[in-house]
Amino acid sequence: MSEKSQSKSKTTILPNKILEEINTVAKEQKLTKSKKEKLIRQVEKEYIKSAFEPGEAIGIIAAQSISEPATQMTMRTYHFVGGAGIQVTLGLPRLIEIFDAKKQPSNVLITIYLKKKYNTQKHCEKLAEKITEKKLRNFLQTISLDITSKKIKIKLKKLKKSETEEILNIVNKKLKKYKIHHRATTITVSLKKDVSIGDLQKLKKKILQIHISGIPTIKDTLISKEGNDWIIRATGVNFKEILKFEEIDIARSRTNNIHEILSFLGVEAARNVIIEEVKNTLKQQGLNIDDRYVMLVADMMTFTGEIKAIGRYGVAGMKSSVLARAGFEETIKHLVKASVTSETESFNSLFDNVMVNQQIPAGTGMFELIAKMSDK
Repeated sequence: MSEKSQSKSKTTILPNKILEEINTVAKEQKLTKSKKEKLIRQVEKEYIKSAFEPGEAIGIIAAQSISEPATQMTMRTYHFVGGAGIQVTLGLPRLIEIFDAKKQPSNVLITIYLKKKYNTQKHCEKLAEKITEKKLRNFLQTISLDITSKKIKIKLKKLKKSETEEILNIVNKKLKKYKIHHRATTITVSLKKDVSIGDLQKLKKKILQIHISGIPTIKDTLISKEGNDWIIRATGVNFKEILKFEEIDIARSRTNNIHEILSFLGVEAARNVIIEEVKNTLKQQGLNIDDRYVMLVADMMTFTGEIKAIGRYGVAGMKSSVLARAGFEETIKHLVKASVTSETESFNSLFDNVMVNQQIPAGTGMFELIAKMSDK
């Protein structure tokens, strides 16, 4: 942080990050000292307006602010990105996926940006070709079963000699339990005479699924140009492997799979993805919700260092209040468990106080006022 920011932070309530942004704007606009002071005071006014008052029930406000517009969302489950048709989940189903913290979203979309020196159509097409998974079935001309002699005959397409040799090496490694004979582009896999037709069919399926090249699970790729950037959109759950390619701009590339981000970029990155995904989903539906409510929910989902769902097995199930947990779902289970473990109810939250018809600890009810009356 600059010395100017430190000196100003002594006389203003604004956070250092906002002060640094003001300093940057002031330099760009070449503002005088008096104009800069005026700008700081104006930002302060807006900052105070945006802050919550002490005792405000922000959880309820956030819940209502997100849930009410969400009732206007369409039930349309997906749309296709571009002409190639990469399927992406939208609307209410996507919002449910995010807040339920599903480990396997129905449609995972990876957006890949390229570094400046590789930002051309040619490089983009080459990279898309490299990352797309190719299995043995993509290189086959025919595959047939010889039921009598218990053999599987594979005929490869016409390929370069180096490609054919590479495929043969991979097939030999994957099927080393069986007798393999190859001549030119034909591979014959021999089984024991006592195997059933069902075993032959299972082996045929296994052969078709042998991984040859590309990144596993990356099935579809779509190239497009947005502004000055050539972008690859892909489906799959191997974002970590994709980022290993030299051509990729790691800072801008992203995936909508929150748990995959958590596994190798950490909880802060996962929190940011939750916020961006919720905002984008709402924006696509034409809904406008204050970012602070979305950030509050994302904080609740990630403050433990893991991603917790908004539900009985996540955020709602972690509440310290016995009555708050029992009032959500599985009432008997929570009450019995609390009685067996001798839990006590402190009545510090809103929900449990409402249940027993007591004043809630929020707003004017968050403090007690004692008056001492004089005898006169």
